[in-house]
Formats: sequence, structure tokens, C-alpha cells
Amino acid sequence: MTSNNDRKTQWKTTIIVSTSLQNHDTSRTLIAQQHRLRFSDSVDSGAFVFPMSGTAFLIVNPQDLPENLEKSGLFDKIQKFVQVHRNSFLLLLAPFYGEKELDVLSAIQYRFLGSNLRILPVHNNAEIVKGMLTIAKTTSKPYVDSVRDRLSMARAHIIENSLVWEILRDLKLG
Repeated sequence: MTSNNDRKTQWKTTIIVSTSLQNHDTSRTLIAQQHRLRFSDSVDSGAFVFPMSGTAFLIVNPQDLPENLEKSGLFDKIQKFVQVHRNSFLLLLAPFYGEKELDVLSAIQYRFLGSNLRILPVHNNAEIVKGMLTIAKTTSKPYVDSVRDRLSMARAHIIENSLVWEILRDLKLG
């Protein structure tokens, strides 16, 4: 019998990673899980791109940012990231979310409201890896098709076996 961890590590994919993350704990964890990492200078600094699912993740650590976010270049970096990647996720990495971290989160949310940027607050590298792999796996082609098929079958089953639908069918025939 396979354990829950065995099932999670069975899925392997290729990930394009910024060369700035070559020695990052997250990259080491992904390599240990036998994912294929390709390091590239053309990927934004701090970014992971999953080509099979069309998702990209940008790691931002609020503790590394100055008080004035406008002067940090963060918004420009995020704007470029959002324009390049249609399914973009910002991983806001902080072990603890204090006032500064919440201010950064609020400023980013306010600035990119209505865009295709989604923000995931994460506390450590394990959460980064788990979040990225979960999203990338569920949005990759074979899994999306499988989920869509299962939802379609569930819908058909509900319609077929629902008492409400049965009454409606009887009213139409009667």
C-alpha cells in the first residue's frame, strides 16, 4: 500500500528556475523530490516557472524590502512578472506576519487588484514547495482534463439520481 507521501512525490515535472535561486533551499527540495530543474538567466530573479501548467511563482521576502516600497522597484518587478505570465502567483515569504509584512501584503493587493496576480502568504520553504506543486499539478494538462471529466460525471450522476430532477421530469411529461 502506498503512503500519502509516496503519492505526492510520484508526480514529476520540469521547472524553469531563476539562476538566483540555484542555491536556495526550495530548489534543493525540488531536486530531492526528483523534479527536473532548468536554471535560466532569462527568468525573473526569484521566479519558478512550470511550463506544463502555465503557472509562474515569484518569491518575495518582505523583510528584505525597504520601508518605501515605491523606491524598492518591487511594484515594477511584479508588474513585469504579471505581464509575462498569465497565471502568476506571488509567494510572500515571512516566518511571522507582523505589521510590516501585513503592510507589504496590503500594498501589493491594493496595487494589483483586478490583475491576474494571486498572492500566497507562506512561512517557510516547505510551504513554498507544497503550494507551488499543488497549484502546478492541478493546473497541468492531464490533471485538468481528469478533474473536468470527474466533475462532468458527478453532474450527470446528480441529475440522473436527483429527486428534484425526477419530479421536474415527471411534471414535464405529465
